[in-house]
Amino acid sequence: MQRIRLRYTKRGRLRFTSHRDFQRAFERALRRAEVPMAYSAGFTPHPKVSYANAAPTGTGSEAEYLEIALTASRDPETLRAMLDESMPNGLDIVDAVEARTSGLADRLTASVWELRLDGVDVDTARKAVDAFLAAETVEVQRKTKNGIRTFDTRGAVVELTAAPAQGDPQGDRPLDSACAILRLVVRHVAPAVRPDDVLSGLRAVADLAPPVPAAVTRLAQGLFDEESGTVTDPLAPDREAVTAAPPTAAATASATAPGAGTA
Repeated sequence: MQRIRLRYTKRGRLRFTSHRDFQRAFERALRRAEVPMAYSAGFTPHPKVSYANAAPTGTGSEAEYLEIALTASRDPETLRAMLDESMPNGLDIVDAVEARTSGLADRLTASVWELRLDGVDVDTARKAVDAFLAAETVEVQRKTKNGIRTFDTRGAVVELTAAPAQGDPQGDRPLDSACAILRLVVRHVAPAVRPDDVLSGLRAVADLAPPVPAAVTRLAQGLFDEESGTVTDPLAPDREAVTAAPPTAAATASATAPGAGTA
């Protein structure tokens, strides 16, 4: 059984698709591309697809991850291209690597988010950010299935900055009004601290209330490097393992076959 890890995006208006919507679209793409999927056992077999830390509905993302199990080997890049061609525009399969290590989910310990605040000038946003970072704790409330829960958002935030907007990458927001861009690096803790929780915290400490809902995009997620303060590529260990691995038996046989390397 071969395992392939994929990175995919949610762009433009497709950011409003739910995780279940993506699952349906992806399983259709698997069938169209005739991917030799491994299936679970039992009365209702389903393709072996493992999703890791999907972004909330309504947020865009450049860094969503999943893993599939195959019954026959396929070249990761060829498979990626075939699946991407079968997906709707905006739900794009942008990277693929053969899984050579364990614990992909364990390497998703932090996310980098961009929050576009239309109608908010940069100076106002920066003052709110300073107030948030100066606080020891910033408690917010979130409604859950078990009722209202109160938790701290400040401890999970590693970095929070404000800058002027340079345009709208999603292409569906006005460009002729005040707009601030927040860059947020947040650890994946329990309970999870989401971008909207940080916005609630900014409202609590500085009365920052954007006139329209923020456009939120996840730029990256992966292992948080304490020394550099960056979020690293979670697929890098698999790429390194592929590079360091000895040639497979099939590759060795092909290279030593009579006539190999001749015109």
